[in-house]
Amino acid sequence: MSQTMHHAAPSLRTALAVEAHKLRHSLALLLAAVAPLLIAIFVFFNLTRFEKAAPWAMPMQSAAAIWAFFMLPMCVTALTALVAHTEHGPRAWDHLHALPVPRWHFYVAKAACVLGLVAAMALWLLLLTPLAVIAAGLAKPAIAALGSTDWQAILLLHARIFLASWLLVAIQLWIALHFASFVPALAVGIGGTFFAVVATSAKAGVFMPWQMPVNQLAADPARADLALMLGLVGGIAVFALMLWRMSTREPPG
Repeated sequence: MSQTMHHAAPSLRTALAVEAHKLRHSLALLLAAVAPLLIAIFVFFNLTRFEKAAPWAMPMQSAAAIWAFFMLPMCVTALTALVAHTEHGPRAWDHLHALPVPRWHFYVAKAACVLGLVAAMALWLLLLTPLAVIAAGLAKPAIAALGSTDWQAILLLHARIFLASWLLVAIQLWIALHFASFVPALAVGIGGTFFAVVATSAKAGVFMPWQMPVNQLAADPARADLALMLGLVGGIAVFALMLWRMSTREPPG
């Protein structure tokens, strides 16, 4: 068993490196850079609308809410479609599956890259939001943020949002990899985000993958914990099923 793992490790590392190299030549990195920037720009202009200063927690919570509620689900939809299209576009699956490498390595690499990008976007947002708040205070001193930032709480919130999004990521990636056309993945992503938005206050929303990240901001801690558990455990389970199913089927088409 250990010898098998020893031989598998180099090929898995190679698959991860190749997948990361592909991202450098796609629009995924541009999307990852621009989406959090848009939220920061919104925070800046939204703050300048006010005449009185607000606590630091307000814009930080606002940015996290926008990210979890809308931008994260839409970015996951686009990222998974872009990552899958690098093979669907040139019809490269036949070539990859012919290589002397376990098929599941390719899918692990894609899942790891998408999750890595989502985490990087959250960190980028964590850097940009305070800069936007500071810039708003410099542009309009009367609204300079009050008090200090509880960075530990903000980091924990974004970590929970990220982990709660795993089920959403797993579903979107599986659909994007399964279908050669990007239309099904986009349709599911847009539809899921739409229903998450219009059914924000629904009690059953905690069971909806597209609402699990934003439920980390719920006033009820039990609801937030349930959404986190469902998102993380469900995501791990769906990722495992995806690896098994995609590794045993014919090339996506």
